[in-house]
Amino acid sequence: MDKDGINRRTILTATTALGAALGTSGLLPRGASAQGAAPSTPASLPARGEFVIRGAHVLSMDDAIGDLPSGDVHVRDGAIVAVAASVAAPGAQVIDGKGMICMPGFVDTHLHHWTSVLRPLMQADDPKLTYFPVTAACGLVYTPQDSYRSVMLSVAQSLTSGITTTQNWAHNVRSPAHADAEMGAMRDSGIRGRFAYGNPALHPNDKTIDLADLPRAKRDWVGRDGMLTLAINSRGVDNFNAGRIGINTDMAKKEWGAARDLGLPITMHTSGVGGIKTLNDAGLLGPDVQLVHPLGTTAEDREALAKHGVTYSTSPVGEAGRTGDIQFVEMLDAGVKMSLSIDHTTTYDCNCFHCMRTLHTVNLHRFGPKNKVTMKRLVQLATIDGARDLGFGDKTGSLTPGKRADLILVRTTDGNLAPIGNPYDALVMLAQPSNVDTVVVDGRILRRNGQFTALDQDKVVREAADAAAGLKARAKWT
Repeated sequence: MDKDGINRRTILTATTALGAALGTSGLLPRGASAQGAAPSTPASLPARGEFVIRGAHVLSMDDAIGDLPSGDVHVRDGAIVAVAASVAAPGAQVIDGKGMICMPGFVDTHLHHWTSVLRPLMQADDPKLTYFPVTAACGLVYTPQDSYRSVMLSVAQSLTSGITTTQNWAHNVRSPAHADAEMGAMRDSGIRGRFAYGNPALHPNDKTIDLADLPRAKRDWVGRDGMLTLAINSRGVDNFNAGRIGINTDMAKKEWGAARDLGLPITMHTSGVGGIKTLNDAGLLGPDVQLVHPLGTTAEDREALAKHGVTYSTSPVGEAGRTGDIQFVEMLDAGVKMSLSIDHTTTYDCNCFHCMRTLHTVNLHRFGPKNKVTMKRLVQLATIDGARDLGFGDKTGSLTPGKRADLILVRTTDGNLAPIGNPYDALVMLAQPSNVDTVVVDGRILRRNGQFTALDQDKVVREAADAAAGLKARAKWT
């Protein structure tokens, strides 16, 4: 049984009739192409200009710059020009940073954005209404429009919480049009990210994902402005609890080989015993692999991960409720590079502060005074480490001149933070998304004074509610 008390047979039984009626390709809206569609012109986003943030407590995440109790950050045409105690920037717009922490935006390395509109259908204390049964049944009837609206809802929440880069872990890509819809939502929102192209929900284990569409997706969406990159997400390889769908190594070699031929990285859920050994024995591990959920590994597994340069994403809020320990400290000790992620926003909130805090608490519970993971290390995990994990480390993750301007301002004058002491302690132990005042992605000011500058949040929520109602009706979900 999985953590919700629902096994794979239960899910499949509940959805077999639905799948037979609708087919595994899903439903396309009227006029949608089964071949997918080239990206259209992005929705209106704020223009990139020139501005300087003055007098903020700057946490640069750059060892050469360090932290500045009172510093300036100069941005021009989307790039960071200078970070110093005082910067001359005549003619630039001035943003008052006093009483604010200025830091890189959070980088979320694993989030199932497509599931977000399903949150009103879930109920935590009813095993039949938890994450896996709801997403399995309703995932079968997603249209591209549903996918777009769900990603917009989730990304809006991500931006609100200070996330400027996300990996969209899309494991319900029912057609090329669905893939385009999800990537289109990322583009229209202005967020930076990596789209991890995966299988449709409950895809047969003996069928590959849509390998033929990967070259098209790469051609149409990647490399234009550095805002979006592409990966694949893999089903578990001979390593799944009852309730998780898995593939054998032959299928993995076929799918992973196709991705590697295109230069695409691979990401995969683990959290069971034996999977990493299977991957290692099959020669599948490499520096282009990111695994998710560091639970149930052995010392030999971690040695192999470090040897092959594999990275690991931890989603501590959800993992804390699973069987086994979150092996974050063990991974660090073995030399495995780590990052931080939300997982999904149906039964968890989109809150990197909460993730850092939970990981800190879990480490204290496990190791007590021997816990040596500092507050600063946790903030690095949520920023520069995440950027490096997703391949954006040369573009973002730190406030470094020459990098793109992905940054946030966090108010320290709010009642839950003031009067502030050590800024890292405040961020990890006390801060909330409501403290995020300003969000800048690639030099575009997407949120200011706690409000979106262009995105219509009321419309996003309204359309998400419509999508949820439609999915519930088509899936005949009660």
